[in-house]
Amino acid sequence: MNSDRIKIFGGSANPQLTAAVCKALGLNVAALKLRRFSDGEINCQILENVRGADCFVIQPTCSPVEFHLMEILCLMDALKRSSAERITAVLPYYGYGRQDRKDKPRVPISAKLVASVLETAGANRIMALDLHAAQIQGFFNVPVDHLFFRPVVIDYYKQQPMADLTVVSPDAGGVERARSIAKRLNAPLAIIDKRREEANVAEVMNVIGDVAGQNCLIIDDLIDTAGTLVKGADALLEHGAASVTACATHAVLSGPAVERIQNSRIKEVVVSNSIPLTQAAIDCGKIRQLCVASLLARAIQSIHEETSVSMLFE
Repeated sequence: MNSDRIKIFGGSANPQLTAAVCKALGLNVAALKLRRFSDGEINCQILENVRGADCFVIQPTCSPVEFHLMEILCLMDALKRSSAERITAVLPYYGYGRQDRKDKPRVPISAKLVASVLETAGANRIMALDLHAAQIQGFFNVPVDHLFFRPVVIDYYKQQPMADLTVVSPDAGGVERARSIAKRLNAPLAIIDKRREEANVAEVMNVIGDVAGQNCLIIDDLIDTAGTLVKGADALLEHGAASVTACATHAVLSGPAVERIQNSRIKEVVVSNSIPLTQAAIDCGKIRQLCVASLLARAIQSIHEETSVSMLFE
């Protein structure tokens, strides 16, 4: 690829993923300077010519969410003012994605707000990985390429198949995601019915489907405090499941999440590297991270070369 025509930039949220994507593309990470003023303000400078270039900025808006979001906004504004031909915001994790509708009186639709400010900052295109809700694509007035962790997950479990496998959705909203993986792994599907009283607090109510004697694989898009995950695993085991493993795209792992996973009866939790793991998560023997750099790199190459990326959605 012509490094003069395509530039890959990375914010401070996940430099390891940016480096891995560039390695897969045979490119160097584009040079920039990131620093903070003494009061915490973000200051950035693009250190190479981007006039007429196809620029990609890789930045998951993970914790601290506001800082990483503001950083990618500043980077895109700098690129826009430096006459970049096209700017694609590559968001391996889309922060505020859970606030995608008005489910209570007088609350914001923050996922739409974030979409608006990304466009205002200069994003001509968005690339995202496993949005919390697919309809978030409609919050943008620019093209959105919505990629899935699913191909990496399926390849992983096909290489080490589990006997008597049942794929489990942790809630009704995740059924489509779990069903697509169950179909490709030739496994039956079960659903956990739960009632969420408030954010980050979930009460498991019932298990729909026969899980007795089955090795259950819970599929979700993200793990935050791990309360839902651990309670779901307990419910499956109480209904006779032989074992429980879990897989989620985004390892948010806030608060007591790592401790809860470590102390739970879950055998293994598989996540992507969309968000870098904390040292505590790395030291936890139950958490395994799979790399999505190749997936992102193929999508970036297809966008740059104006070829179809639909095969990456399968």
